[in-house]
Amino acid sequence: IQIQLVGDVHRITPLLKKYQILNHQRLELIYADQVVEMGDPSTIAIKAKKNSSITVAANLVGKGESEALVSAGHTGALFVAAKFKMKMLPGIERPAIATIMPSPKGSFILIDAGANTDCKPIHLAQFAVMGEAFAKLFLGIHHPRIGLLSVGVEELKGNELTKETFKKLQTMPINFIGNVEGHDIFDKKADVVVCDGFVGNALLKTVESFAKAIMFWLNEALTKNTIRITGAILAKEAFKELKAIGNYEEYGGAPLLGVNGICIKCHGSSSSKAIKNAIRVAREFVKFKINKHITEKISESGLVVIENKMN
Repeated sequence: IQIQLVGDVHRITPLLKKYQILNHQRLELIYADQVVEMGDPSTIAIKAKKNSSITVAANLVGKGESEALVSAGHTGALFVAAKFKMKMLPGIERPAIATIMPSPKGSFILIDAGANTDCKPIHLAQFAVMGEAFAKLFLGIHHPRIGLLSVGVEELKGNELTKETFKKLQTMPINFIGNVEGHDIFDKKADVVVCDGFVGNALLKTVESFAKAIMFWLNEALTKNTIRITGAILAKEAFKELKAIGNYEEYGGAPLLGVNGICIKCHGSSSSKAIKNAIRVAREFVKFKINKHITEKISESGLVVIENKMN
């Protein structure tokens, strides 16, 4: 992998010297003297800070000078920069964040996990196609089951968005299994769970928070007396395995699907291990040619492309 490191060269260079990789043959420094701060509005990346590291990096992919973008920066700015600098894939109106979620029966894909808070049925239909391609790559499932997150399994249950989306998904060349409820998703009744970004992000953050609460309660319970502490020490490896199940570091980051290029969004507090794995994931996306799979499926769907033009 050839790495193009985008940012303030004056701040980066001392660190590269420290780790003795300043003149590494597979590392190129790309200067960007502006930074999108976490408190900045999302559109600032393409309006007021056109030389920010996020914008410059997205430009590199958009111009074909790089194949993938990995960032742990401002999520909204990355979304805007990727959409307008890298452009969208043919037939796709909005990019979506796809997240790998653990369950007792194996992992599943949640899409959209926060890129779009207001969606039309056509957008969710496109998310389903993108989620299917992602599931084929990461879960190794040839014909993944696609479920629509709703408040009931019946076709008429849900709001107007989910009811209209249900109708569209029924007509598409995907393995649509119908609605799935919140208590179904961790039973892995679907390999891909489709929803709008508002619901997806709320679900994702609730799950993350609850996982932390469980670990806290478990720690409290296991340190109440000497006998329990001894038992906890003996089960140390089991707890490590438990922690690793939902550890985002193993995946590195979540892909922003639908843009014309590979874009991986990492957590803002990512460790070196997480960044390393995000780069590995980006390479796998390029190698798998995931965007080619998405474009072909969108074209095959027909209905999605036609309605996309009408919208």
